[in-house]
Amino acid sequence: MIKKAMIMAAGVGSRLGVLSDIVPKPLVPIANIPVIDILLKHISSFGINEVIANTFFKAEFIQNHCKNNKYGVNFNYVTEKELSGTAGGLKKCQFFFDNEEDFIVLSADGLSDVNIEAAYNSHKASNAIATIVTKEVPHNEVSKYGIIVTDTNNIVESFQEKPSLDTAKSNLANTGIYIFKHEIFNFIPENTFYDFAKNVFVFLMNNNIKINTFKHNGYWSDIGSIEQYKQSNRDILDNLISFIKPKDVILSDNGKYLKDDNTIVNSSSKFVGNSIIGKNCIIGQNSLIKNSILWDNIKVMDNVEIDNSIVLPGITVKSPIRNEIISS
Repeated sequence: MIKKAMIMAAGVGSRLGVLSDIVPKPLVPIANIPVIDILLKHISSFGINEVIANTFFKAEFIQNHCKNNKYGVNFNYVTEKELSGTAGGLKKCQFFFDNEEDFIVLSADGLSDVNIEAAYNSHKASNAIATIVTKEVPHNEVSKYGIIVTDTNNIVESFQEKPSLDTAKSNLANTGIYIFKHEIFNFIPENTFYDFAKNVFVFLMNNNIKINTFKHNGYWSDIGSIEQYKQSNRDILDNLISFIKPKDVILSDNGKYLKDDNTIVNSSSKFVGNSIIGKNCIIGQNSLIKNSILWDNIKVMDNVEIDNSIVLPGITVKSPIRNEIISS
């Protein structure tokens, strides 16, 4: 099996807006767990315990959080002075990987239950320099993703970057999970902004170097937008991710919610849909929480409704909010 992994953790996460003003995207909480913790737990379950990450935005947050993780992972990192692209970030980590060693690359903000062993077996059988993990998405959503067209042997024939519905030749999305042979470094220049999708894979295709794909049939979300962030939290409570089983999910008359340590919820409060409440929160009397996410240290006053919203740490909610992100 694969022994080492590289985690892409340098991105700014601008589409998450004020969420990434507080923490870098890899540390945003999903069901009160930083998403990178979910990733570390998952890869360690496949025996991968040597990890390196490229960091840039709020780098010290990620470094300090992960270096003493509880998943038995030896966490290493490089700090980039400027962003160098997905492949450029990997190039800076080349020293970490042994010659002739296959390894996996994953996005720090990716939430997936991909079977890494099965993906690796596919990679080895194909003898390709690279394997891209793909996921079928609904045809009406193809314009959100990098789309991959394959032949009958799952080998890449072409790429389409966020195609329109009428031009899309496939509904296989690139998940940003890759398995590489060590020789991939031969195709990434040093000290150059370089991407896998725009540069490396295009070069390989143009030079008839085989790229394999492995179709993942389970859960995958890239936590790339506010709406996807909300959806991923709801999915956890709906048990759509096989290896995450949140404890202490509380059922309400018209929904369910998860609360973290030292949070007090008044018995007269009601919940609709799926909601997440962080640590050290107080939910007042006769409050109504609908499909919302409350981070840590939040106080909701009596008779307040919160609907489809995100409340960031340290806020006291005194009046109704709907479809908002509330920060200090």
